[in-house]
Amino acid sequence: MSVSVDHGVRASGKAVVRDYGDCALLIECDSTAEVLAWTAALTSAGLPGVLDIVPAYRTVLVKLDGPRYQAPTRQRLERLPVSVQEQPTEPPGGKADVVIDVVYDGADLVEVGRLSGLDPVGVIAAHTGSLWRVGFGGFAPGFSYLIGGDRRLQVPRRDEPRTKVPAGAVGLAGEFSGVYPRESPGGWQLIGHTDAVLWDVERPEPALLRPGMWVQFRAV
Repeated sequence: MSVSVDHGVRASGKAVVRDYGDCALLIECDSTAEVLAWTAALTSAGLPGVLDIVPAYRTVLVKLDGPRYQAPTRQRLERLPVSVQEQPTEPPGGKADVVIDVVYDGADLVEVGRLSGLDPVGVIAAHTGSLWRVGFGGFAPGFSYLIGGDRRLQVPRRDEPRTKVPAGAVGLAGEFSGVYPRESPGGWQLIGHTDAVLWDVERPEPALLRPGMWVQFRAV
């Protein structure tokens, strides 16, 4: 994959790197798969001066240890080998990093069955029948956007978001699935709930799910 370093003009078929203040760089991508590819490449490269790598929906933010690292890091990104085609379609050994037990009793389960052309049993089978991958973190600590599941489950968000979604609710929206780590408003289609703790500051790694990890949902 090639990279274009400029001040905001996207070259066709290329990622764009922008200065983000004077202590960061922002990589603009065309897909979540490309975000994962850049995140993996940057993590493996261990570039000097990089303090943090923050993937999002279509961007990767590279935080730097001061302005002196901005220009040399930008140059290194031009030479960094990144290939979306080499992204795995399943984890090594075919096993997920995290298994999340779900009770499929969500308020929107029947509606998702209608939207997807599946009945509720089919929705459950589709949701548990393929592995999901953590693409990036979301609006609350511990919330992760999961990608790569059964395409039949790509359903729109609710027309009217709920003012209160309980912690542990498992939902679908567009190409994503996710688990609400705490009570909050939300417009995702709810298909079940889990007792898994998505965020715990007492753990060495507070977030249960982190970008690049593989997730298996299991019906209980």
